Amino acid sequence: MPQDTSIPLQDGTRLQGFLEGEPRIGTVVFAHGSGSSRHSPRNRRVAETLQERGMQTLLLDLLTDQEERADLVTRNYRFDIGLLTRRVVGAIDWLPQVSPIGIFGASTGAAAALGAAAERPDRVAAVVSRGGRPDLAGSALPRVKAPTLLIVGGLDLTVLDLNRQAQGQMSAKTRLDVVPDATHLFEEPGALDAVADLAAAWFATHLGDAGS
Repeated sequence: MPQDTSIPLQDGTRLQGFLEGEPRIGTVVFAHGSGSSRHSPRNRRVAETLQERGMQTLLLDLLTDQEERADLVTRNYRFDIGLLTRRVVGAIDWLPQVSPIGIFGASTGAAAALGAAAERPDRVAAVVSRGGRPDLAGSALPRVKAPTLLIVGGLDLTVLDLNRQAQGQMSAKTRLDVVPDATHLFEEPGALDAVADLAAAWFATHLGDAGS
């Protein structure tokens, strides 16, 4: 069962999350995409695979309930990559400094994940993006040191092109994996399982290297 967690930030904001599993290999923070939350069934499916393979997961709401309600009307918060990045950094700083940290970002959350990796290069050992918008990380891309895996659906052509462009701006170790016949949300049979397996292997390798 997930452990409800309230994460205090330096500005007084509290973020809600689910902390699950044991950090035998490391802890993976999930940065959800626009309009999503810690309850995302897709990210929870990936988190379960990571837990089965020796990783702790922190599924995090990057917006407060009040911000979520306002965002339904204005949509100002979900694309504020600077704000989302600071929230991910706050969660990283809250975690104990005893095990390597990975970040799994989806959609706009991928930009926040990469921004946080650039801000905390001494703590973030690996990044995985699922159907992400790494291009929105902008000037942070060349500063990312953590090995980064970009996973995109083969039918998600616009996002695939944006990922290739972002990959070209990065100096860190990167790999772009395309899941054949998958669309943006990886709803096709077996597509999300492929994402989970790819992410688990990437984190196991790079968090394991950081912890050795």
